[in-house]
Formats: sequence, C-alpha cells, structure tokens
Amino acid sequence: MENLVARAKAMLLTPQTEWKVIVGEAGGLSVLFPRYVAVLALIPALAHFIGSSLIGGYTPIIAGLVGALVGYVLTFLVVYVVALLIDMLAPTFNGQKNFSNALKLAVYSYTPVWIAGIFLLIPGLSFLAVLGLYGLYVLWSGLPMLMRAPPNRALPYAAAVVACALVLATVIVAIQAFLFGAR
Repeated sequence: MENLVARAKAMLLTPQTEWKVIVGEAGGLSVLFPRYVAVLALIPALAHFIGSSLIGGYTPIIAGLVGALVGYVLTFLVVYVVALLIDMLAPTFNGQKNFSNALKLAVYSYTPVWIAGIFLLIPGLSFLAVLGLYGLYVLWSGLPMLMRAPPNRALPYAAAVVACALVLATVIVAIQAFLFGAR
C-alpha cells in the first residue's frame, strides 16, 4: 500500500521523474490492475455513491450501489481500451508500439482523475473533479519516454488519445444513464 501511495504521489508531483522509473519496470495486467487500478478506481466509485446516495444526492441506495459497481468495473475496461488506443496510435505519431508501456501509460495517467474523484463525496464540491484534467499533462509527459514518440509529436499524440478516450467515456456515460438513470 505504501508503494501505491508513493507512486500516486510521484505521478501527481513529479511525473517527468517518475516516468523514468516506470520505463524500466515490469507492468502487465496482472501487476497494474490488482495493485493500482483496483485500489485507486475505488475512490471515485465510492465517493460518488456516498455523495449521491448518502450525503446530498437523491439517488436510491441500491441504484447508487449498482451504478458505482458498474462504473468501477467499466473503469478497467476503459483503461484497457485507452492502452490499446495508445499502442495503436503510436506509429501514426512516429512512436514505437509497445502494449506493456501503453498500459503503464494509460494506468498511471488516470491517477489524477481517480484522486480528484474524492471531490464527488460532497455534491457541492464535485466540480473540483475537473482537477483530474491534470492527467492530460501526465499522459503528454509520458509519451516520449514510454512510447518513444518524438517530443514534437507528443502533444498531437496526447490530443488524439484524449479525443478517443472522451468519445469512449461519452458512450459509457450514455449507457450508464440509460441503464441506471441520470448520474
């Protein structure tokens, strides 16, 4: 747990330095998902459930719990698909295909989003979840090191990944809204 806290702190405060450490690490699904994603993705899921069902929202408890569980599970799918996108887009931006590094990049770039999810706990502060956009910088800073993209191509590469991720997120939110009511 202390490794997770140290990694999350480093991704927030010194991502450039931390990417240099991450490049040399092993990082497959069996390592990153249970040890990092499973823990950090709980933050927004639980905070949203508590904020919308128990503190200030009007979502019924069962619906809020099911919505939180589905959102939590979908987080794993989203991270995996974003990693596939990062890997698939690499040659387009003169990068090097490497799914392991793309997965590391996707997982650790979501750190600010998951941490900022704590603001969903109090409905009046939920607008502060926008601080998770710092993940865009984290992604951009890691592309040259992990995907070997030239620095001058990293910004359009990051923009393309983010655009695809936003489309994916919009589709998922629409599906969740349809299945569980407006969130």
